[in-house]
Amino acid sequence: MTDKTSKKSNKMWGGRFAAGPDAIMEAINASISFDKRMAAQDIAGSRAHASMLAAQGIIETSDAEAIREGLLTVLSEIEGGTFEYSAALEDIHMNVEARLKEVIGEPAGRLHTGRSRNDQVATDFKLWVRDQYDAAEGALLALIRGLLAQAEAGAGWVMPGFTHLQTAQPVTWGHHMMAYVEMFGRDLSRMRDARARMNESPLGAAALAGTSFPIDREMTAQALGFDRPAANSLDAVSDRDFALEYLGAASICAMHLSRFAEELVIWTSAQFRFVTLSDRFSTGSSIMPQKKNPDAAELIRAKIGRIFGANVALMMVMKGLPLAYSKDMQEDKEQVFDAADNLMLALAAMEGMVRDMSANRDQLAAAAGSGFSTATDLADWLVRVLGLPFRDSHHITGSLVAMAEAHGCDLPDLTLDQMKSEHDGITEDVFSVLGVENSVNSRISYGGTAPEQVRAQIARWKELVA
Repeated sequence: MTDKTSKKSNKMWGGRFAAGPDAIMEAINASISFDKRMAAQDIAGSRAHASMLAAQGIIETSDAEAIREGLLTVLSEIEGGTFEYSAALEDIHMNVEARLKEVIGEPAGRLHTGRSRNDQVATDFKLWVRDQYDAAEGALLALIRGLLAQAEAGAGWVMPGFTHLQTAQPVTWGHHMMAYVEMFGRDLSRMRDARARMNESPLGAAALAGTSFPIDREMTAQALGFDRPAANSLDAVSDRDFALEYLGAASICAMHLSRFAEELVIWTSAQFRFVTLSDRFSTGSSIMPQKKNPDAAELIRAKIGRIFGANVALMMVMKGLPLAYSKDMQEDKEQVFDAADNLMLALAAMEGMVRDMSANRDQLAAAAGSGFSTATDLADWLVRVLGLPFRDSHHITGSLVAMAEAHGCDLPDLTLDQMKSEHDGITEDVFSVLGVENSVNSRISYGGTAPEQVRAQIARWKELVA
């Protein structure tokens, strides 16, 4: 905007505010520094509104056409980087309208007929958040497909499964990858579900009570891709639960990303060496030449703090507001913008790591057999073959684990006589369940780690994301 525009900005409020705000008021009141990100959505909403006004005979068709073309000119200036924003004009809506008036003159003043900034900003923000739902859906689908590729390649690769970060039972690499497919699949479902719920148009709700003009809200809703107009004008302008739901879904997704990132940090350590990350997602040390740091994973792990923080911040903004609009709600956007940026970055980085990472099969297999990981298989064998109560089999197995520890070996390394010393009914057949390969192959229940089950789940998911 020019200095001239800046000086006349408050004419949009009328004579009462002709003197203009002082510097402090301008600084606290203006939102153009961040809400300019909604320029495309604002112009789309205004074009739909102008078309509707003309169709309803509220403004002349020639004025509507001038408005629509003028708005395209403004949009091209914004996209081309030549548009001059003014803090004195407060926000993107008034910046666009002021520039539109410079471009087309008097018809620009008719654009605001039958609407308020309250429904205008709610519409713009909904459109922007809806775009973020769509972007997150695409990123989640890409990540899920990357995980499916890893799972398919390693459906039969054995690795340790953990509880309390202690070796628990052998599982397969594919099974572990599919666990995250399920998590991110639910994240995808939440994004889709929330998008469907928020897809109602606030446009035409005006300040809070609707308008006396014979507007067609169905027309503008359809033009903007909404399913229907919002049914209550007070609610339409005064709630931001669509943004809160996005932040909630983003927070849960970020938590899943953080958990996987934590595993990658652990798995790439010298103590584990389960996974090798590509140089694209690692950095070196400034002083220790041997090091390869999983910086991308660590940064993903940290991003959850910002996303959680955004969720809490907006909850605090909204929790005490009476109906309808309050200026507090201007503080609804920065948190959402930041959370969306960081979620998309984290999703992209995780997809890249998943597609590039290499599982160290030998190290995984060696670790799978450590820590008495087949003890549960032994306990199950005692129940299944000898008919012992599980509590008795649990005790016998614990005694055999203690014996193996004392001899510095694993369960499969004990002799049959040593095992018989704890229960005379144990036979040579017990060794058939003590190998890690035998263990994972036996877990054939639905959703289990047996390779056949893993491949069945991979096939199911490949159909779902095809």
